[in-house]
Amino acid sequence: MADDAMLKFVGRTQSYPDKRPADLRAEDFREIAERYAVPDAEAQAGRCSQCGVPYCSVHCPLHNHIPDWLRLTAEGRLREAYQLSNSTSTMPEICGRICPQDRLCEGNCVIEFSGHGAVTIGSVEKFITDTAWEQGWVEPVHVGAATGQSVGIIGAGPAGLSAAEYLRTAGHDVHVYDRHDRAGGLLTYGIPGFKLEKEIVMRRVARLEEAGIVFHCGFEVGRDASLDDLRARHDSILIATGVYKARGIKAPGVGAGGVVEALEYLTASNRKGFGDAVPAYDDGSLNAAGKHVVVVGGGDTAMDCVRTAIRQGAASVKCLYRRDRANMPGSQREVGNAEEEGVEFVWLSAPEAFDGGDTVSGVRAARMRLGAPDASGRRAPEIDPGSGFQLPADLVIKALGFEAEDLPTLFGAPSLGVTRWGTVRADGKTMMTSLDGVFAAGDIVRGASLVVWAIRDGRDVAAHMHAWMRARADAAVRAA
Repeated sequence: MADDAMLKFVGRTQSYPDKRPADLRAEDFREIAERYAVPDAEAQAGRCSQCGVPYCSVHCPLHNHIPDWLRLTAEGRLREAYQLSNSTSTMPEICGRICPQDRLCEGNCVIEFSGHGAVTIGSVEKFITDTAWEQGWVEPVHVGAATGQSVGIIGAGPAGLSAAEYLRTAGHDVHVYDRHDRAGGLLTYGIPGFKLEKEIVMRRVARLEEAGIVFHCGFEVGRDASLDDLRARHDSILIATGVYKARGIKAPGVGAGGVVEALEYLTASNRKGFGDAVPAYDDGSLNAAGKHVVVVGGGDTAMDCVRTAIRQGAASVKCLYRRDRANMPGSQREVGNAEEEGVEFVWLSAPEAFDGGDTVSGVRAARMRLGAPDASGRRAPEIDPGSGFQLPADLVIKALGFEAEDLPTLFGAPSLGVTRWGTVRADGKTMMTSLDGVFAAGDIVRGASLVVWAIRDGRDVAAHMHAWMRARADAAVRAA
């Protein structure tokens, strides 16, 4: 039976779950695609070739057992498929929704190389875990025997949440500190609901709370306690704050009203979705309704901004990016979704100035051309002389990526080592910082990256922290 279920990629075409019509989905913040019906999920999973060297798993940061849970799905063994998927990831249904599969697992699928279209791995992963939640297969966190040791985690984003679960499983008391009023970090406030509905994140957080993990929300290290204070409270500390400082644009008029940061804009929208009071949204400062919107940038955050603006009822939405489509860092699928919803992309262009005085009224931009490769190997954009043009704009959203904040100063910890990029310096093997017992993981170490890498880092650092605390406890017993 098992052999009959697989290797159907020649006679069975690739099929993603149906997307809602663009005009309808642009009216709300619901996810744009429905979930597979059971027969469709089994059929698509059965396209897997079960290849000897599974590049999908190799290129997954979590090294998920993808061919194995695809086989189980194709055979109708969904509960086993979920258990295997869950064994390597604390958030499989979240990764299934927001991972750029076209750049990771699906982009490296052997079937994709053969011209038959990749197995729809992300959609199947989402289906498996959503089914598990519906059927009650998602079990509580299995809390290990109490170790008597306590961990403080700074940051409730994906790295912090992942580490918290593994450390609680090991039997440690776990306290998570976050400056926002809800846990989840960018999962909660940075990613729009049309990619990740917030109930999906909140039920994960609730599961951790039910396991006895204590969340201290609205808690800012450096204001409510110093890093040294937390070190005195806990046996070890994890810094998992992510990177949130927006990269700037150097151009005349950049400080005008109506020129805003991407994360500020997305957070306002997500808070509104929660039903929070958001004065800057209500007064129009962070609301695209009726406005001509220009988003500067070409990554996934820029795609989140343009698609949010469409849903807010913008008069027009343009995305200004200095390279061409083939060289943009964001997901090509997201570009396609945005185009379907009415976003106009202005490729090979960059802002030179923002007009309007106190309040922005337009963007002066220059056409770009691609020159010699830069340090990353990508062809560097350069200005095409005499190619200036103007775009009307009532709202300009800067989405050029994120950098690390000045943590030593913010945390009141001048001895915390940082790199020249402002990220926390951590040992490559132990993941410990320059401070004994203080570890770091996620974007605050590697720079702005993917959620799946943050989950991987959280998993890895939890193992290092557990080993360090156990060695410390054993040494204390021997000394006694």
